[in-house]
Amino acid sequence: MSQPVPPSRKIPSPVRRATSFEPLAAAAFGEVIRAERLRQAIAQDQFALMANVDRSYYGKLERGERQPSLALMLRIAGGLGLPASEILARVERLLTTKA
Repeated sequence: MSQPVPPSRKIPSPVRRATSFEPLAAAAFGEVIRAERLRQAIAQDQFALMANVDRSYYGKLERGERQPSLALMLRIAGGLGLPASEILARVERLLTTKA
């Protein structure tokens, strides 16, 4: 009679968390909104108030450390006086030129 085979020992794989954060997209978004804000000669803290965004969070958006929600993107676009589609088009162009 044959011996039972011991259960295989599975080596756990490192846990990967699902994330929606895209560092390149966040950096490109930040670059676009910063360039437009500077083009309009608006101080960062002044713009954050205009767009109703927390000042420190807005700074993180410009540095590409955070990624905006759709609602926040719309508020920022409104504060800049641009359609959100124009901001997204600029982000896409920036991403394709860096690729």
